[in-house]
Amino acid sequence: MTKLSRRNFLYTTGAAAAATLASPLVARAGTDTIKVGGLHDLSGALDSTGVPMNQVFQLAIKEINDAGGLLGKQVEAVIYDPQSNMSLYSQYATQLALKDKVDVVMGGITSASRETIRPIFHRYNTFYFYNTQYEGGVCDRNEITLGTTPAQTVKRVIPYAMNLYGKKVYTVAADYNYGHITAAWVKRYVEENGGEVIATEFFPLDVAQFGSTISKIQGAKPDFVLSAMVGTSHLGFYRQWAAAGMKSQIPIVSTVYGAGGTEQVILTHEESDGIIASFGYFEAIDNPTNKAFLEKVAQEYPDKKWVMSEISEVTYEGMKIWADAVKEAGSTKRDALLEVLTSGKTYDMPAGKVKIDPKTQHAVRDVYIATCKDGAFAINETFPDSQPEDTQMVCDLIKDPKSNTQYEISL
Repeated sequence: MTKLSRRNFLYTTGAAAAATLASPLVARAGTDTIKVGGLHDLSGALDSTGVPMNQVFQLAIKEINDAGGLLGKQVEAVIYDPQSNMSLYSQYATQLALKDKVDVVMGGITSASRETIRPIFHRYNTFYFYNTQYEGGVCDRNEITLGTTPAQTVKRVIPYAMNLYGKKVYTVAADYNYGHITAAWVKRYVEENGGEVIATEFFPLDVAQFGSTISKIQGAKPDFVLSAMVGTSHLGFYRQWAAAGMKSQIPIVSTVYGAGGTEQVILTHEESDGIIASFGYFEAIDNPTNKAFLEKVAQEYPDKKWVMSEISEVTYEGMKIWADAVKEAGSTKRDALLEVLTSGKTYDMPAGKVKIDPKTQHAVRDVYIATCKDGAFAINETFPDSQPEDTQMVCDLIKDPKSNTQYEISL
């Protein structure tokens, strides 16, 4: 596989399309269609993650329409590019709710973007699906959360890595709420398993030089590095780590690497091989639904320069699960859909079995640990029906359906 620079990746995967969205590309639909909002970063710091999410979002809509649409109508996408800019996220979320009057929104990547748009959708009763792995704690009846949380992934990968490598851990993480809360969970799970986090460092999303940190890690001599780095700039850590000759000395375990689907394309095999990660989806999942899904993606996007990841697959799940609920409820109204979604129904998805926990409206799903080799992840272990236990500690939407907050879980 030819490795790409970030610039070439963006050009070949949709930078031209994203450029047309600098001014929003809004589907001007009439009453004869059902409108769904897409709010993914098609340009900006997280475009390498947002472009694949948007493409799979549109694939799901195409499949729904090819199967006859919903309630006798075709589904039409209203797509905005927030450009990794929180002001634009706020602006476009308001437009989706008030001007476009969409029935549901799929969108947001970082927790910062989610916490910008989630209160807007809650205020205007616009149903919202957040399809990204995150730090846990959101309790909002207006949101369905399908991505994994630390209790589903970090809880699994920490003891796995400690059994392989040892008990001294050095954490590097993104400097916003996802990185901070995930680092706290890492510390908790390391200590629960008899280990020690010897240092934790946080980095803004635009930082790309890590020489001084690599020197600190060399001096600290941990058994492994736990990375919760996010975005294209942070890929510089892995590249510089390999260039410093550290891959053969101290292994890396990550809660994020591979989640966006482009990391293994942008980095060389020499830079990425050996990284261990845990997610709710990897391409290597061996089931008929996943095989058929990957064939459809390859047919629809034969020139794609990304690997299917949890964030993109879960975006596909979001549209398909929402559409299934619309069919069963005979309505696009949120409360009618929630009756279906929280009824205990299990969905057969490419990632495996998925159902919605009625207490938190988070996904109960299969979780996997895998190792990167030759640009692809090979699955090592599977954990069926993993519960979002962290969010279950603080959220009970059955008892408090008016809840509208993100709890910071006490660790």
